[in-house]
Amino acid sequence: MKLGILTSPNQWFEKYAVELSEKLNGVFIYTDDSSIDQHLDILFILGYHRIVGQHILDKNNYNIVIHESALPIGKGWAPLFWQIFAGENTIPFSMLEAQSAVDAGPIYMQRSLVLTGYELNSELREKQAQLTIDMCVEFATNMEAYLPPIEQTGDESFYRKRSPSDSKLDLNKSIKEQFNLLRIAENTEYPAYFEIDGHEYVLKIEKKQV
Repeated sequence: MKLGILTSPNQWFEKYAVELSEKLNGVFIYTDDSSIDQHLDILFILGYHRIVGQHILDKNNYNIVIHESALPIGKGWAPLFWQIFAGENTIPFSMLEAQSAVDAGPIYMQRSLVLTGYELNSELREKQAQLTIDMCVEFATNMEAYLPPIEQTGDESFYRKRSPSDSKLDLNKSIKEQFNLLRIAENTEYPAYFEIDGHEYVLKIEKKQV
């Protein structure tokens, strides 16, 4: 069986793509969908930040995406972080077939990520990646158990793309009230910050090592 992984370079899932590849006996990692020049039984599209052309999808038997919501609810951008921001600590993961429409394909598998409520950004990414890897390995080794996929039903909703302004703290709220915002802030790319009297300050967070 021919497998492949498609992920964007220089972003959070890149190192985990290597880990997944190793667990799948060293399958090839693509960083540009235009470089896929062969038929694949399964293409795992994970952490890839471009729309994959239909002519690429048509080459493969299965084009697998994992989205962190109970589809069709929560389509769109950063569903894991939006749900944590809203106070959720049990996050559904949906494995679906990639289609040209956003997060619209039929669902092969659903799992849940249970959080403690105290993980910060790097820990959240680690747990997100490990469940993603586990689901992909399970599908690759036991695919027949998840066929045929189930079409999505019900009302849909969409998350918008997060921007740096979504990491802004409110000085009139307590740290406890804004702890979930601090959990999902990333200290380098999009740190938490606040403004006072026309001055802007960055607030970085990390767990104390014991």
